[in-house]
Amino acid sequence: MTTSTRGAAKAPAVLVLEDGRIFRGRAYGAVGETFGEAVFSTGMTGYQETLTDPSYDRQIVVATAPQIGNTGWNDEDDESGRIWVSGYVVRDPARVPSNWRSKRSLDEELQRQGVVGISGIDTRALTRHLRERGSMRAGVFSGEAIAPDADLVERVQAQPHMKGASLYEEVATKEAYVVPAVGEKRFTVAAVDLGIKGMTPHRMAERGIEVHVLPATATADEIYAVAPDGVFFSNGPGDPATADGPVALMQAVLERRTPLFGICFGNQILGRALGFGTYKLKYGHRGINQPVQDRTTGKVEVTAHNHGFAVDAPLDKVSDTKFGRAEVSHVCLNDNVVEGLQLLDQPAFSVQYHPEAAAGPHDAAYLFDRFVSLMEGQRA
Repeated sequence: MTTSTRGAAKAPAVLVLEDGRIFRGRAYGAVGETFGEAVFSTGMTGYQETLTDPSYDRQIVVATAPQIGNTGWNDEDDESGRIWVSGYVVRDPARVPSNWRSKRSLDEELQRQGVVGISGIDTRALTRHLRERGSMRAGVFSGEAIAPDADLVERVQAQPHMKGASLYEEVATKEAYVVPAVGEKRFTVAAVDLGIKGMTPHRMAERGIEVHVLPATATADEIYAVAPDGVFFSNGPGDPATADGPVALMQAVLERRTPLFGICFGNQILGRALGFGTYKLKYGHRGINQPVQDRTTGKVEVTAHNHGFAVDAPLDKVSDTKFGRAEVSHVCLNDNVVEGLQLLDQPAFSVQYHPEAAAGPHDAAYLFDRFVSLMEGQRA
């Protein structure tokens, strides 16, 4: 949990990792203290979408791009109603933002929302450290929160691990809401919010889909009360091994053979629903430049990611499950991590990445069309 107070951006600050590595810099955003899992994101743009992505709950995000904040902060690009990252780590923050849509600086927005950050450190060295040692617990301390190094390391080591963390209910909507179709309504989709980004239902609405966004605690009866043509399971934070409720809910959907699409956390939920395991990656995939191959077409696409867990499914064979045959449909070309699943005997598929593409790239937009095709086929 983040605790912070506002203060001067020039206050000294330290980033403390659980293995004792310490980086010293200056406060950026709010002054105080915060804890979370230190992870790095390789996106060169889209920091506003990253910071407001609920999937980053309880994570201290390290920006690998050296200059951050150049375009300031606007009122249009938020992916949710608030910043979700626990802390933010940058090397060279913009002194003056420059963009026609900018309303305020990134530093000002971080202060306004009480997000503790640090600037002026060697983020390249930090990223190399996390790649070698893995993502780990960390804390950012600035101003009066700074204490002797040994005390800060001890406090970081007392924080909970991301493995075993159940976070999706913390970030999901508490009340159902509807995103209307753009133009003529063609389909109705029930979207289970496990940490959904705002652009996702918008991408479906662009295709004539009326999206009913439901809380993570929704029941099968509540899903089918909206008479859906398809069901969607969203991205979200935390360890999928804790998500027994969403797994059972997805199994209920699969039993009714309703067209189903899942992304990110939703991909991991489908993996578990089919009987596969999940595991924690050493440092995960985060950014908007990850190469993935769609094995159904052979096409390689550059994709947006934010995940620290993955599905443990065989790459070299079709698997038999209680819902029919399943196979790995997408794979990461950097490390052969499973990036998508599909059922061969009923209309259900998922991907581990973010086809809504906020803030890009748009290579994977076809997946929403694939979902539409499944619903068209079921209706026919």
